[in-house]
Amino acid sequence: MRIAILSDIHGNATAFEAVLKDMRQASPDMIFHGGDLADGGSSPSKIVDRIRELGWPGVAGNTDEMLFRPESFHEFSSQTPKLQPVFAVVEQMATVTRERLGDDRLAWLRALPRTQAQGSMTLLHASPGDLWRAPSSSASEEELEACYGRLGTPTVVYGHIHAAYIREMSRMVICNAGSVGLPYDGDPRACYLLLDEYKPMLRRVEYDIDREIQRLSTSGLPHADWTARMLLSARFEMP
Repeated sequence: MRIAILSDIHGNATAFEAVLKDMRQASPDMIFHGGDLADGGSSPSKIVDRIRELGWPGVAGNTDEMLFRPESFHEFSSQTPKLQPVFAVVEQMATVTRERLGDDRLAWLRALPRTQAQGSMTLLHASPGDLWRAPSSSASEEELEACYGRLGTPTVVYGHIHAAYIREMSRMVICNAGSVGLPYDGDPRACYLLLDEYKPMLRRVEYDIDREIQRLSTSGLPHADWTARMLLSARFEMP
């Protein structure tokens, strides 16, 4: 059994297309998505429509929830007053993305579950019961086990932090699938996770970043230049 997990596409159609091509070589038996499908990129509707067409099971992410339930973002952002300038930019981008998706796509996002299980693997976007907070890639084994041990499976996969890693611990394996469309770990290539008989490996995929930046520049998305800078640096940057 080979399982592919793609997370955090963030509306980046160019990266997504490159990953689809790579997966034809990887030949997974099943494909899951880890949420954060649409917000912040050039092609939100295209990504949602394509994943619905492909019929992949998956989970909701925090920016998915921000789109279908805007108050969730306000609840989260109110807890960090110092970052209000960043949150204001995020909200402006989300407003436009929400309008472009329309009611039917938003309803589909709303119906996504919070977890998916397949054999000895559990997939979720961030943390159990929390779409907005997750351990970092430098978290200790104690932190990871305290967060994910309650799920009761030997392998746990999450996304959210846009920083791919695999941590093999004594009791379980924790994997972050990274980000297809907006990596923050210094590697600008698209990333996804492949479980081969539940043995994890990360696959990095080159794609035409300049093409995606061109798509952004003509998309009409506010603050598209901010996303473009992060695509080039593969790091989070202030707007």
